[in-house]
Amino acid sequence: MVNIPEIFGCNVFNETVMKAKLPKTVYKNLRRNMEKGEPLDAETADVIANAIKDWALELGATHYTHWFQPMTGSTAEKHDSFISVGANGTALMEFSGKALIKGEPDASSFPSGGLRQTSSARGYTAWDPTSYCFVKEGSLYIPTVFVSYTGETLDKKTPLLRSMDALSKSAVRFLRLFGNENVTRVTSTVGAEQEYFLIDKEKFDQREDLVLTGRTLFGAKPPKGQELDDQYFANLKPRIAAYMAELDEELWKLGIYSKTKHNEVAPAQHEMAPIFTTSNLGADQNELTMEVMEKVALKHGLVCLLHEKPFEGVNGSGKHNNWSMSTNDGQNLLDPGDTPMENLQFLTILCALIKGVDEYADLMRLSAASAGNDHRLGADEAPPAIISMFLGEELDAVLKAIEEDGVYKTQAQDFEIGVNALPSFPKDSTDRNRTSPFAFTGNRFEFRMVGSSDNIGCPNALLNTIVAEELSWFADNLEQYKGTDSFEAEVKNLLKEVLKAHRRIIFNGDGYSSEWVKEAERRGLPNYPSVVDCMPHYTDEKNLRILRKFGVFNRDELTARTEIHLEKYSKTRRIEARTMIEMARKQLLPASLDYLDKLCRSIAAKKEIGLTANTELRIAAKLNELCDNFYESINRLEKIVGDAAAIENVRKQAEFFHDYVLAEMNIMRGIADEIEVNMPLSCWPIPTYSEIIYNV
Repeated sequence: MVNIPEIFGCNVFNETVMKAKLPKTVYKNLRRNMEKGEPLDAETADVIANAIKDWALELGATHYTHWFQPMTGSTAEKHDSFISVGANGTALMEFSGKALIKGEPDASSFPSGGLRQTSSARGYTAWDPTSYCFVKEGSLYIPTVFVSYTGETLDKKTPLLRSMDALSKSAVRFLRLFGNENVTRVTSTVGAEQEYFLIDKEKFDQREDLVLTGRTLFGAKPPKGQELDDQYFANLKPRIAAYMAELDEELWKLGIYSKTKHNEVAPAQHEMAPIFTTSNLGADQNELTMEVMEKVALKHGLVCLLHEKPFEGVNGSGKHNNWSMSTNDGQNLLDPGDTPMENLQFLTILCALIKGVDEYADLMRLSAASAGNDHRLGADEAPPAIISMFLGEELDAVLKAIEEDGVYKTQAQDFEIGVNALPSFPKDSTDRNRTSPFAFTGNRFEFRMVGSSDNIGCPNALLNTIVAEELSWFADNLEQYKGTDSFEAEVKNLLKEVLKAHRRIIFNGDGYSSEWVKEAERRGLPNYPSVVDCMPHYTDEKNLRILRKFGVFNRDELTARTEIHLEKYSKTRRIEARTMIEMARKQLLPASLDYLDKLCRSIAAKKEIGLTANTELRIAAKLNELCDNFYESINRLEKIVGDAAAIENVRKQAEFFHDYVLAEMNIMRGIADEIEVNMPLSCWPIPTYSEIIYNV
């Protein structure tokens, strides 16, 4: 029986361990560094490093690594041992404050978007004390940021930390307007629900597409998919239950609050959900969660697939980014509250979000843009690519009453939306809308667009920055009325102005409907279906303005990120296309021709003894035509991929891959899937969908 309180965080240098291992003055200095960013002197850093080293050695660690999150889409680590040379050649175990605080990895081989030349190798990792160190697999892991020699950010953590500081400053200033003088820091919080697929490793190894790309590039739909809705919350199979039990235990040891586990809608799909924590810690823990998921799966003879759409025709996987803001004295700023002033504060924050999401919908969209997510968005419980907000009927009615100086009616009583009579809202006053990209769910917003393999640093960094801008805008407009009798009336007037200008972003209906696409266009909302549509807007002047204003990105960093994302899209599509060509030439087409040859020999044998072979003739004719078309498509795709490689402009190349390479890939897949349907199972060279998703 697992004793959760006993094992929880046992491999983490957390608050409890800090208090036990550090002298009181050193602990206080470290806390000030974590909370206020005050620098650590060399002597204090040495004491902390030595304490962390001794603790890590007790847990069996022999090495340490600066653990960072480059723009590759995964984490990175370089391990150094604690060994140093003592007198007479003896081995000492040492770790200095300098080694804790800063490392120097080779920065030349990571994506930089032109910020760094290959010949310029130097980069720096710097300790992030707001995210706890931990021990894993014999090494001490030190969460760090990653920057170039000249100071540009090369990772996904640095912008998030910058955005959290920006949000805190704007939010504290905003809260002062409403008489809240005690709050000194506001922190964005997140709980990232993680969806994933589990399949048998033996089947996985037989599919080159899964091995190389994470998704099936070929595969006909199985006879049974998810149409019976019988997988969702279904009883866990023994093998899956055993995996989830070990996953929970390993996550708990690393201080990750793994809370919920269940079967998801699609066959072989599952979900894990954690308890909320700060955005920075939540982002680090989610990266660690994905790594642990994959490693634990292998121990059970399984493979964990984190691709957004590994199987066509069934649901893809997302990462629902539940976002809110908390004050240092424990207030959730998206909790409506129980008093008129709390209500007014909540409604103003809500309108700030409405204004921000409308004005920066392009940033919201591109924060969740990836080649994998392009396949997922728009159906099967994934939101559409059009950004909108779901508030629910009750909250929407309150906002309409504010706009119209009207009366908000509930079953209990009527509320005049005036100076001192804003209503108190029950937390779960609305249904959930699973088709909405950004939905209010009681005391937080659920950003459902994020893909399952994504690092949540980017969406949260951009969301934090957007909210920082809008709270700052409200403060600019209201500070002159602070403490006056007209303050509440001025707030109400400003809310009316915002709602009149930005109500178009609110949509409580079905995001999958064709009517919504037309309605969104009528409202003037942007619709960016793919990476190549949305990513160039990263550097739009309005976006560059706020990202520079709050110090999250400078122009060069933003331009580099745009290039990195577009390059990654092209590289992903190139790998997928080349994998398709190889599988088609070496596996699928030869198997199809072998079966066609068997049919022809069967037809000839029947004719020799005077029998008809009408069935074989019809099958052979159809299969022959499909094989001809398949072969032609292979040749076309090979040529188109070659044409794409010759394009030097990053944006034009990505557009070409999207418009031409992906289009031909879809044609080839359609032909191959039809061939599969007409082939005996014994002759098809790769595991089918039925074999993959129903055999665990």
